[in-house]
Amino acid sequence: MNRERKLWIGFALVMGISFAILGYFGYEIYQQAPPVPSEIISVDQKTIFTEAEIKDGQNIWQSMGGQEVGSIWGHGAYVAPDWTADWLHREAVFILNSYAKKDFNSKFEALTEEQKAGLKIRLQQDLRKNTFNAASNTITVSKDRIAAIAYLSEYYKGLFMDDPKFDQLRHDYAIPKMSIKDPEKMRKMSAFFFWATWATVTERPGSKISYTHNWPSDELVGNVATSNLLIWSGVSIILLIFCIGALIFYHVKSGEGEHLETPVADPLLKQGMTPSMFRIKKYFLVVSLLIVLQVIMGVITAHYGVEGNGFYGIPLDEWLPYAVTRTWHTQLAIFWIATAWLATGLYIAPAVSGKDPKFQVFGVNFLFVALLIIVLGSMAGQWMGVMQKLNLIHNFWFGHQGYEYVDLGRFWQVFLLIGLFLWLTLMVRPLLPVLRKKTEEKNLIIMFLISCTAIALFYAAGLMWGRQTNLAIAEYWRWWVVHLWVEGFFEVFATVVIAFLFVRLGLLKTKTATLNVIFSTIIFMSGGILGTCHHLYFSGTPVGVMAFGATFSALEIVPLVLIGYEAYHNYRLSKSTEWIRDYKWPIYYMIAVAFWNFLGAGVFGFIINPPIALYYVQGLNTTPLHGHTALFGVYGMLGIGLMLFVLRSLYRHELWNETLMKFIFWATNIGLLAMALLSLLPVGIWQAIASIEHGMWYARSSELMQQPAMVTLKWLRAIGDTIFGFGILGLCYFVFEISFRKKR
Repeated sequence: MNRERKLWIGFALVMGISFAILGYFGYEIYQQAPPVPSEIISVDQKTIFTEAEIKDGQNIWQSMGGQEVGSIWGHGAYVAPDWTADWLHREAVFILNSYAKKDFNSKFEALTEEQKAGLKIRLQQDLRKNTFNAASNTITVSKDRIAAIAYLSEYYKGLFMDDPKFDQLRHDYAIPKMSIKDPEKMRKMSAFFFWATWATVTERPGSKISYTHNWPSDELVGNVATSNLLIWSGVSIILLIFCIGALIFYHVKSGEGEHLETPVADPLLKQGMTPSMFRIKKYFLVVSLLIVLQVIMGVITAHYGVEGNGFYGIPLDEWLPYAVTRTWHTQLAIFWIATAWLATGLYIAPAVSGKDPKFQVFGVNFLFVALLIIVLGSMAGQWMGVMQKLNLIHNFWFGHQGYEYVDLGRFWQVFLLIGLFLWLTLMVRPLLPVLRKKTEEKNLIIMFLISCTAIALFYAAGLMWGRQTNLAIAEYWRWWVVHLWVEGFFEVFATVVIAFLFVRLGLLKTKTATLNVIFSTIIFMSGGILGTCHHLYFSGTPVGVMAFGATFSALEIVPLVLIGYEAYHNYRLSKSTEWIRDYKWPIYYMIAVAFWNFLGAGVFGFIINPPIALYYVQGLNTTPLHGHTALFGVYGMLGIGLMLFVLRSLYRHELWNETLMKFIFWATNIGLLAMALLSLLPVGIWQAIASIEHGMWYARSSELMQQPAMVTLKWLRAIGDTIFGFGILGLCYFVFEISFRKKR
C-alpha cells in the first residue's frame, strides 16, 4: 500500500470518527440542555413566567441585536455586560440585603464575616437547588427570588427603555434609549434573562455543578472552578507537549523533501485565459469596498467603547447604534473574506482545464449579483430588526437572528446556501474533464473538490435551529458554522489552493503537494472537528463536551509550531528566481499568514482554550484579541494574498507600484499588531485579573471598564486602527487603479 493510499484511509478515519463523536455529543446536548418549563411558578402555584414568554423573550433579545449587545453565557459583544453574570450578581446582592435587613436590620456589607457566611449559605441553598419538576414541567421559585425578579425586571426596563436614571449607564454600555419600545416586550425579555441565569446557577440533577458548569464565576452563589476544569486543562497541556514532540520528530525524520529546479520563466505566462476568468475582477472590486466598509464599522464600534452614545459628539446611536455597527463589522468580515476565496476558486477551476464549460460566464455573473443582493439585503434587514421595525417572525426571517457571526435573517441564510451550491457547481464543471483524464493532479483536485463541497454543505448547519430553539441547542449548531465552516473547511480549502498555486508556478511537485495537503488536513482535522467543543464548555452542555473539547482543541495548536518553517520556505521561494519577484507580494502575504497563524491562532488562541483559562476569560477582551489576530491575521491576510495572486495573473504585464505595495503590507500588519498589543491584550489581562479576584460580573462592569486608565487603554487602540485603516485604503486604491488602468 503506497503512502498516498494510507493517507486517504487516515483522512477517512479521522473524518468519520470525529463526526461520529461530535454527533453523539449533539444528541446528548438535545437530551440534557437546560429545560425550558411550561411555567415558572411560586410556592403557592402562582404563575411568574410562561414558556411562551421565555421563548418570546429570547426572540425579543435577538431582535434588538442579541449577542451583539452584551452576551449570554459569555458569547457575544464586550461593551455591555454579560446579562446572565449581571443578573446573577444583582439577584444575589438583592436577596442577601433582604436577608440582612430581616435578620439584622442592616445591609449585607455591614455584617460580620460570620454573619455573611451564614447568609451566603442560605442564598446558595435557595439558588442552587434544582426545583424543575419534569412531571409538571414547571420550575418553582421562592418568595425571595420572586421579589428579586420583580426588582430586576424594573431595573432592566429602566435600562433598555428611557428611565433618565440610567442615562450614564446606557452611555457606558452603548445602549440607545428605547432599545425596547414596549413594556410588555421588556417583561418577556426579563423572563428570558431569568431563565438563562437560572441555568447558570441551578445544579444539574444528581450533580453539584450547574447547567453551565458553574459559569459565570461568582463566589456569592457558589459558582467556583471545579476539579474537571483543572483536570482537563492539565490533560490538554500534556497532550499538546507530547504531540508537538511527535510532530517535530516526524518532520525531522521526513527530511527536507525533494528538490525541484525552479522554472526559468513564469509557467503561468503560457496559461490560457478563459472568458470567465476575466469576469472575476469585479469580485475583487467589491471585496476591496467591503474591506473598507468593514474597517469603518470597526472604527465606529471601537469608539462606542469610549463614547457610548455617539461618535465625536455626533449622536450616531440614534440611527446607527452599536448593535448595528458591530453586526455589520463581524458579518462583513465573513462576507469579504469568503468572496475573495470563492473568487479565487472560480479563477483556478477553469485555469486547470484551460476552458470554460457552457454557461460558465453566465454563472459567474449571476453568482456575483446574488452575492451583492445577499450582502445588501441582509444588512438592511439587520438594521430594521435592531431598530424594532419588524415583528418577531419577520425579524427571524429577514432581520437579525441575534447570533454572533450568523446574524443574518433565515431568508438570507437560505439564499446564501443556494449561492454556495451554485458556486460549487461552477467549481465542479470545469474540473470533471481533468479528473476523467486521471492526470497526476487527480488526488489534489479531489481534495480541492472535497473542500469546496464541505464549504457549501456545512453552511447548512446554520439552518438546524428554529426561531425558538433552546439556546444550548442553537449554540451547538452555531459553532458548526463558526468553527467548522469558517475555521475548519475554509482552512482545508486554503491549504489546497496554496498548494495548487505553487504547483502551477512550478515551485512544488504535484505528488509532494498532494501528500502534504492530505497530511496537513489529517493533522488539522484531528483537532479541528472535535475542537469545536471548546466553544461549548459553558453553554448548557454535559461534562463530556469539556473533556473532548479540551483534549482536541489543544491538538489544533500542534501544526502551528512548525509554521516558522513554512514561512521561511515561502520567503526563500520569493527570492528563488527573477520572474518569481512578480509574485513577491502575494507570497509575502502567505508569510504574514504563517506569522498570524502562530501568534493569533496559536499563542492568543491557546491562552483562552484550556477550560480553567476560559472559565475566567470567556467574554473578555482576550476573545477579540484572538478573533482579530486569527480572523483577519490568518483568513483576511490570506484573502488579500489570494486576491493579489489572481490580480497578478490577470494583469501579468502591468507594473505594480512597489512603494504602495510595501506600504499596504506593513501598514496592515503593523496596525493589526499595534491594535492587539497596545489595547486588546492589556485590557484583556486587566479584565482577567478582575474576573479571577471578583467574578465575571465585575470584569464586564462599568465600574471597571470606565476607570480612567482603562479608558486610556481603549483609546490607545486608535493608534493601530489608524495605521491599519490607511493600509486598507491603500489596498482599495491599488485594486481600483490596476483594474481601470489603461493597458500599456
